[in-house]
Amino acid sequence: MRLYLLALNPTDSVTDGFLPAAHRLGLDVTLLTDPAYAPAHRAVCAGRDFVRVVECDVRDFRAVIDRIAGGPRPDAVFSNSDHLQVQTALAAAWFDLPAKDWRAALHAKNKAHTRRRLAATGVDPVWAAELAPEQDAKELLALDPPFPCVVKPREGVAGEDVVLVADDGQLLARCAEIRSRRPGEALVIEEFLSGEPYTLETLGDRNGTRVVAGFHTHLSPPPHFIELRLDLVPHPPAASTAGVLARLDALGVGFGSCHTEFVLQDDRPRIIEVNYRAIGDQCDLLLADVLGIPLFEYILRVHLGDDLPADLGARTDRHARIDWPCADRAGVLTSAPGREDTTSDAGVRTDYHPLRAIGERHELHHSNRDYLGVLRTIGADRAAVDHAAEAFLAGRTWGITP
Repeated sequence: MRLYLLALNPTDSVTDGFLPAAHRLGLDVTLLTDPAYAPAHRAVCAGRDFVRVVECDVRDFRAVIDRIAGGPRPDAVFSNSDHLQVQTALAAAWFDLPAKDWRAALHAKNKAHTRRRLAATGVDPVWAAELAPEQDAKELLALDPPFPCVVKPREGVAGEDVVLVADDGQLLARCAEIRSRRPGEALVIEEFLSGEPYTLETLGDRNGTRVVAGFHTHLSPPPHFIELRLDLVPHPPAASTAGVLARLDALGVGFGSCHTEFVLQDDRPRIIEVNYRAIGDQCDLLLADVLGIPLFEYILRVHLGDDLPADLGARTDRHARIDWPCADRAGVLTSAPGREDTTSDAGVRTDYHPLRAIGERHELHHSNRDYLGVLRTIGADRAAVDHAAEAFLAGRTWGITP
């Protein structure tokens, strides 16, 4: 069977998650990627004889369809990229394969569409306005935005250029700054939703949507929104889960994997954003590990037309958290721990992966692009997991020279 996998830059989800899962399922993989990313994919796929890397303008669904039509017959077309969900859905539908609804994928990707749809259906109205690339930001002031409010790229990812503003002056200044880095892109300005932040991880087939798990999110102090730590919530509360699922249903979201970010406000879920793909930054790898389920195989099998099992078989006897040491300044990384994977006498496993090499220089992005490494901690006792993670982080240093 042939899987067409659309990707941009190589990610842990692809290299350590979906490609091994495809191999276990006996799939031949054609990895379609932009020419700029093809050398990196060929490097990480070296030795994987079941993968063929093919260059293609993957941001153009017409080019994707043409490339697939000229190759072996597809049995599934899939992507876990934020940027490629609409193109993937359209290509899969062209070949009459199981797929997400392209309109739902666009509702999720385009944050202005998300707000309009949720408001139109009445399930989660939020004050929001769209600033087109050619529009004067001063026009926003006439709309009387409810400060504090959030400015973000309409189709951004990774929390990049998402910032809280307190007044008219900050609003205009931040819009100008973001536009200087993102010329030609639209922005969204929306009401700030206060409350405890969480995620809901779902997986759906033609029979409906299943809850896989959730996370409790720990963010950096405002004005930025960097995810510094996530605590696994294996059994999200029924009331908030039902509310999130109702909002996803209003967006048409359900098939395949989805990562939804929300806050609890007066015990009511308020949607922050919907990412119509599996959670990233190694959280998907953590889920598969701690829950003991073939998560990546489940996701691929849904796109092959298979039904999910009645019981996903997730374990409920372990706790987990994931931490990201984060740069606080631009500069060269001069010292940092290397790869470590240990298990304590209490049975708590800490697994640390560096994400930036010593000697590399990076600017400060105020997003997850500032991550220096990722620490996954798993154990049977919540307190022991927290103790092990905090001891690891306190016992290591990350040095950055401006």
